[in-house]
Amino acid sequence: MFTVCVVTGAAEAEQPTFPSLPTAPPTMPSIPFPIPKPGPTGTVKPPVIDPIPPTGGPSRPPGTAQPILPRSVNVQLKVERDGSLTVREQVIVQAKQQMVRTAPLRIGDRVFTVRDAKVQGDGTVNATADTFTIRLGGGASTVTYTVDGAIADVDDHQEFRWQPVSGWDTTLASVRVSLLTPRPGRDFVCLAGRPGTEDICDSALTDGGGVLRVNQSTLDTGARVDLSAKLPAGLVPANARFEKAGSTAFAVTPPSGAGLGLAVLLLLGGFVFLWRARERDAKALATDVGPVELVATDGGKATFASPDGVLPAQAGVVLTERADHGELAATVVDLAVRNYLWVTESGGDWQIVRRNAADDALTDYERVVYRTLLPEGTDSVTLSALRTSPLDVTAARTAIHADAVARGWFTRIPGRLGWLGLAGAAVLAVGVVGTVVLALAGGPALLGVAVGLAGLGLLIGARFVPLRTKRGSALAQQLRGVAAFVAGVGPEAVTAEREVVFSRSLPFAVALGEAERWLAGFGPIDPAGVAWYASQDPDLGADQQEFATRLTPFLAALGQACGAGEKH
Repeated sequence: MFTVCVVTGAAEAEQPTFPSLPTAPPTMPSIPFPIPKPGPTGTVKPPVIDPIPPTGGPSRPPGTAQPILPRSVNVQLKVERDGSLTVREQVIVQAKQQMVRTAPLRIGDRVFTVRDAKVQGDGTVNATADTFTIRLGGGASTVTYTVDGAIADVDDHQEFRWQPVSGWDTTLASVRVSLLTPRPGRDFVCLAGRPGTEDICDSALTDGGGVLRVNQSTLDTGARVDLSAKLPAGLVPANARFEKAGSTAFAVTPPSGAGLGLAVLLLLGGFVFLWRARERDAKALATDVGPVELVATDGGKATFASPDGVLPAQAGVVLTERADHGELAATVVDLAVRNYLWVTESGGDWQIVRRNAADDALTDYERVVYRTLLPEGTDSVTLSALRTSPLDVTAARTAIHADAVARGWFTRIPGRLGWLGLAGAAVLAVGVVGTVVLALAGGPALLGVAVGLAGLGLLIGARFVPLRTKRGSALAQQLRGVAAFVAGVGPEAVTAEREVVFSRSLPFAVALGEAERWLAGFGPIDPAGVAWYASQDPDLGADQQEFATRLTPFLAALGQACGAGEKH
């Protein structure tokens, strides 16, 4: 630790004599405190401190004194008979500058109390339950106050402890501390430096009267001088107070309260947004709509037209929010109708043949379906073979979902979090980590809790956000009209270009789950006009009604083949 030296009376005689503070009652110990000395002409000289040299070291010549420089602190400590500690601090501040001390009143589990604080000079003092704050302007100022809690009973003795210097916002050029107790103490410990360090003071010596005098040449910003000593048992009433330091990390403070309030506002705003979005989507599916025809007549010529140019699988997935076997089968039929595939029937089985390669005219998901059905090097496949060796249609289903997201109909791929859920998960992770870090550091951990709550709300809310966007909901309403048209079509609905309209509309009927009603309601079809389907049965070509009837088992078998390999 440090060496304590006892200075003899001879050495004490070499010290110059200074005016002392007002004399205390005979029963109360006192200690001289350096004050400005009058000059020859009545002016006031700078305050001086007379250091006590170590035993055996060089001494300052009698009558000389060391001036107190700016940014210097001279502290007098006196343990009173009632156990309180009176403190007098003399601080010299550079002209036109300010020095602020924010001293903690909790050191570990030990709690101190400061009362009766006053300042003489340019400054203010303020004491709370946790901190003691001194603000001083330029020049010399003197601060006096009383500390309770410096004396504790420990085994067969009493222990004194206090930090006479701590929390200054500037580097101190010089620190002088003196400690007077009713009876001399022992085992003095003087530490100087950052809180938690064990560096000893530059000099800590006792004089012949048992007064401890500490000299510290410099003290960094925020550093402290920590004094402790052992005193005789029962010397003064013990007044130390110990409290288990409770964590204030989760205490409601202005920053943490503001963070929690903002999180609540965000959650309320998200709830309102979620409620309105779900109401909008539900309204689109509940509003009555009339049939939307897939046939447009121009100059007596019937042509096929879908809402917004939507394709069959796209129509099915927007309306049902899921790419199922119906959407995959509809895509295969649509590719056949558009001359990429050819379907032939023979002996109760059907063969799908490559007619034209998948080109850039197809969408991404159509190319995936095409390659899934006919991989590279495969020119044909039978539905019986597909039932025996099911296709893995996972990639095709994902591609259809991704297409709906890319076109702005869906907010995310079904079954996935989407960007909103991922953002919520990220914010939640930041909140959890931030809470742990702030709690361990003693910071406002409730800020981390607020961030975590916002992330959790975002993550949960993302699961309830409607899959369809506003544009997707509007399209779904139109497609409900298309489904009504397909389900209610009759032979009289289309009189021109019947085979073309029949073939182009059939994939939509499959995707919307209305294939049987479409085949039954549309009426007789001339097989010769259906270029994408052929049969080895010569009787089929002569019976137009039978042709439509025979398509039903083909579509059922195709749907089974597309659904056999689904992974839910």
